[in-house]
Amino acid sequence: MNAFDVLSDPVRRRTLELISQKEHASGEIVAVVEAEFGISQSAVSQHLRVLRDTGFAKVRKDGAKRCYEIDPSGFDDVNDWLDQLRHFWASKMDALATEIERGKRSGNST
Repeated sequence: MNAFDVLSDPVRRRTLELISQKEHASGEIVAVVEAEFGISQSAVSQHLRVLRDTGFAKVRKDGAKRCYEIDPSGFDDVNDWLDQLRHFWASKMDALATEIERGKRSGNST
């Protein structure tokens, strides 16, 4: 499964939002996701497994609990893809900055 397939699912995106803030025990994640999406504990567990297997989440055992945190390396493919587009936006932003400066020099700034 590629990174965009992983991120296309709203449950997985929400889970990533949760664990990007701080580490959460799986039970905490299940409680939030069950309440928001109305899915079962086993369905949430499957989503957590996808996040682990694709490198978006790290898990550690703490006694009987499993604690999840974000793994930034899962976003490497996304960043690589975005890098292909960033040059386009960089040149557009540079051109905008130039036009703003021209407007300031000519006294036409707002």
